[in-house]
Amino acid sequence: MFADLIRRLTAPATSLDTLDTKRALGALLVRVARTDGHYDPEEKALIDQVFVEEFGFDAAEASALRSECETLEAEAPDTVRFTKALKDNVAYEARAGLIKAMWRIVLADGSRDSGEDALMRMIAPMLGLTDQESHRLRLEVAQSAASQR
Repeated sequence: MFADLIRRLTAPATSLDTLDTKRALGALLVRVARTDGHYDPEEKALIDQVFVEEFGFDAAEASALRSECETLEAEAPDTVRFTKALKDNVAYEARAGLIKAMWRIVLADGSRDSGEDALMRMIAPMLGLTDQESHRLRLEVAQSAASQR
């Protein structure tokens, strides 16, 4: 199943169905969470929360999708192919939401790792967002987190 999805992600002018798009989005979230070398239960719970909020899943569906995304992320060749397929298949507003979700994961542990920053600087432009837009979204996430404390 994942080999076929990876093949579609790496094919030129690929078209993804809704579930494959969700898997690719989730795999990017997992990749961001794993970037600092720590993939904590809190990050897993946050990815599940994103799936519940963005896709309307219940907790069990979110956990099952995250599990699939973890496998997909581990087998996927590189971040560039994910982002290209997503940019071609996902509306700008949803891509901005994905960047915001990624910042939620990066900031979840209270610190930013240089690897996480580098990955975010790479992903945002590949998804068609500027550094300034990514920065604005990061500030929104940080402000929201601070107001919830």
